[in-house]
Amino acid sequence: MGRMEGKSAVVTGGARGIGEGIVRRYVAEGARCVIADIDVEAGERLAAELGDAVVFLRTDVTSEEDVVAAIEACQNSFGSLDVMINNAGVVGVQGPIADTPLDQYERTMAILLTSVFLGTKHAMAVMKQQGHGAIINTSSTAGVQGGLGPHVYSTAKHGVIGLSKSVAVEAAPHGIRVNVICPGATLSSLTAGLVAGDKDALDAAYERLSSKYPGGKAPRPEDMANAAVWLGSDEGRFMNGAVIVMDAGKEVLSDRAAKFYPVD
Repeated sequence: MGRMEGKSAVVTGGARGIGEGIVRRYVAEGARCVIADIDVEAGERLAAELGDAVVFLRTDVTSEEDVVAAIEACQNSFGSLDVMINNAGVVGVQGPIADTPLDQYERTMAILLTSVFLGTKHAMAVMKQQGHGAIINTSSTAGVQGGLGPHVYSTAKHGVIGLSKSVAVEAAPHGIRVNVICPGATLSSLTAGLVAGDKDALDAAYERLSSKYPGGKAPRPEDMANAAVWLGSDEGRFMNGAVIVMDAGKEVLSDRAAKFYPVD
C-alpha cells in the first residue's frame, strides 16, 4: 500500500519539472492527481502515460476561474481534494529594479504569488468542509535569502512563505496543514534554459548545477517530490506552517563554512 493511497491532489505546473516529479511520485504512491498546467502538449503526454490515475486540465493559474475548475475537476473525478500543490512558476522579469516595467512586474507576481493565493483560497474552502487537507506551496531558496534570484522572483517567493505561514494559523483548527517547500536550483527544462541556454540540454545543465552544490550533485524533481509526499501524507500530520529548504545546505555551507572548515 502506497504512502498516498486513497488521496487525491491538484498539482499546478504539474506537466513539467518539479510538478511532473511530484505527479509521478504521487501516482506511484497510490494517489490520483489533476495535472493543472498551461502546457497542453506536455500535460496530455504525461496523462496518457500515467492513465486513469490522472486527469489533465489546461489551467492558467492566474485565472481564478481556471483554478476553481482544476479543484472541481479533482472533486468530480476522484471524490475529494486531499492535497493542493501550488507549484506553477516562471523566472519572470529580470534586470535592475530601475529598468523593471510595471506590467512585467505584475505579470510575474500574478504567476508566482497571486496563483498561490488563488489555489490556497479555493482549496481552503473545500478542505474546511471536508475537515482535512494539506496545502503545499512551492517557494525557493530565493524566498529565504536575497541575491539568489531576480528582484521580482525573490519578492514573490518571499511572499509565498509569508502567505503560507499566515494561512497556516487559520487552517489548523480545521484539520488543514499549510507548508512550504523551498527548492534550490533543481534540474528542469526551466533551469536548463537558464544555465545551459537550451531547455532540452538537461545533461549539460545538471553538470553545471552540480558544480555549485556540496557533494557535487544537484537536486532533481524527484528529490522535491520526496518532501511533497511526506508533507501530503499522514506522516506529515504534525507539520504546519513549516518552511523546508531543499538545497543540500548549499547557501548555509558554501561560503560561510569554508571559513571554519577549509577544504584541503
